[in-house]
Amino acid sequence: MTIRQTTTAALLIAGLGIGTAAPASAQDSALPGEFSGNVTLTNDYVFRGYTQTNEDPAIQGGLDWDSGAGFYLGTWGSNVNFGDGDEASVELDVYGGYAGEVNGLSYDVGFIYYWYPGAAGALNYDFWEVYGALGYDFGPAAVSFGLAYTPENFGDTDDGLYFQSGISVPVTDTFSVDANLNYYDVDPTFGADYFDWNIGATVSLEWFDADLRYVDTDVSNCSGVCDSRVVFSVSRSF
Repeated sequence: MTIRQTTTAALLIAGLGIGTAAPASAQDSALPGEFSGNVTLTNDYVFRGYTQTNEDPAIQGGLDWDSGAGFYLGTWGSNVNFGDGDEASVELDVYGGYAGEVNGLSYDVGFIYYWYPGAAGALNYDFWEVYGALGYDFGPAAVSFGLAYTPENFGDTDDGLYFQSGISVPVTDTFSVDANLNYYDVDPTFGADYFDWNIGATVSLEWFDADLRYVDTDVSNCSGVCDSRVVFSVSRSF
């Protein structure tokens, strides 16, 4: 996904933030801007260090619109399993923002709404965030920094602030490695503040991308849902 940081993270909330075929052009679609899509198969959907599928596989996909003038909109979805008696089986996200570059410094600001259709309203799973990120490509490596803020976190657990940092190193035209270190400042009703991190490698081929990644957190007791794990994903953009 364009702005989610999942296990295939690099920049952005940029989460996030995946060769590829060219997106449909404005001429092809008779609409302004350009459209692109993506689909991913993964052995585990991990978000901010926590499995969202009870360590089971996930199929994910998204659709994005780029205005060509910096503004963008998109939607993304995945199956989920929180072990809550099937209250929620799907996550659907809607997001939009503005991104650009000035003298090699890239920036991205926007919002994202996380929606869990089918979950009981009393669970208060749905929430929204605003985010911002900066990135710079030095040539041998690119670095990124970002943050996301919500006034009402998942499960009605008050505010949360997620800090992100990442570095990506292109080894060849088709192979790159990257690492990310992040910190989640949360209200005690959510739990204790924690770090999460991941390191991985991505191979970009003509028809698909393959990503292998190690993820972990410093949470001492989370009943296994945030323990260290290896995540493998295959994605296709079009």
